[in-house]
Amino acid sequence: MNAAHLFASEHARHARTLATFATLALAPLAMLPARPALQWLDAMCSTPLLSVASSSGAAAQRPTSTSHTLSCEPLANVPGKSVTTVVVDFPPHAFTGAHRHPGSVTAYVISGTLRSRLNSGPAIDYRSGQTWFEPPGTLHDFVENTDPAQPAKLLAVFVTDSNCGPLVLPP
Repeated sequence: MNAAHLFASEHARHARTLATFATLALAPLAMLPARPALQWLDAMCSTPLLSVASSSGAAAQRPTSTSHTLSCEPLANVPGKSVTTVVVDFPPHAFTGAHRHPGSVTAYVISGTLRSRLNSGPAIDYRSGQTWFEPPGTLHDFVENTDPAQPAKLLAVFVTDSNCGPLVLPP
């Protein structure tokens, strides 16, 4: 395989991943009721997602992320589980300290670049169009937007126990 074919194959894989996430994120919205119910759903499904900055040093002085729940729906074919879709915004130079999630998480970088480290492994830079996966209970050591000028945005898809419970747990 030549380099051009490898690039095209990788680009096609990222395009399929984006299409899958867009379908997962947007399809449930068509079934949701009017605006007041959406506000209730956002309040019920939201917890401060990825917004715990380290309490010491320079990290405590950096901005943190903000999140907005798009949907939280029970999985009819998987009793006792739900899928929650969240958009997370990282202002320039934002930092989020160690945390865990109660279920599986697939993260898709919508824009910008985010540096993430899981289970004390190597820190990896994820650019727009790239994804990572976190099995339930994985220690997410940190995630940060290292760019001092440009924001970054992430789509997170959680599969957790039903009832749209907390999405972030202490380390």
